[in-house]
Amino acid sequence: MRISQLAAATGVPVATIKYYRREKLLHDGVLTAATQAHYDDSHVRRLKLIRALIGTAGLSVAATRELLQGLENPPEPGHDLLGLAHRAVTRPAADGVDLAPAQELLGRWGWGEQACDRNSQAALVEALDGLSSAGFELPDGMLDRYARAMRDVAEADVESVPTDSPEAAMRYVVLGTVLVEPVLLAMRRLAQQSASFERFGAATLGQGAGPV
Repeated sequence: MRISQLAAATGVPVATIKYYRREKLLHDGVLTAATQAHYDDSHVRRLKLIRALIGTAGLSVAATRELLQGLENPPEPGHDLLGLAHRAVTRPAADGVDLAPAQELLGRWGWGEQACDRNSQAALVEALDGLSSAGFELPDGMLDRYARAMRDVAEADVESVPTDSPEAAMRYVVLGTVLVEPVLLAMRRLAQQSASFERFGAATLGQGAGPV
């Protein structure tokens, strides 16, 4: 198909397709003339993936490029697959950040400090600092309840990673991490609405709109 047909098939404007090519997110088509190229289903699949990563997951172009390169050249050690996915969605830790609060929690939960990267530990510290700065205190034991729920989610994630090939594992871990996070957030909100309805009843809910 020509680039105009690729645009029609994916809903991605021609100018955007050309931009993705310049940014090395989308591979070139096969030249059929000096100014024309042929595109196929692999370009359709890649464009849909790019749109999901940039649109749904909210990744930057640079982070999307790194993920796509990782999908094409997966690292050998299985644990390193998570590192690639997490780098795309976690800001680098600031210099001099005190990781002690996160490491104390990791020890309490039995999550090996050596297994958890610095950036993710720093993200937890920053999130907890945000709660403190806002004067918001979680009830006693709430973080531990969150930790148990997150461990269940994480174990389900890791148990489901394919082991037949590095490529299949890479795709599952990267896309499962980046694209499933919005699903988990939406499910949490829906679960909160359901629990709120069960506890407080329908009287405080707007019709079909959830909690006000």
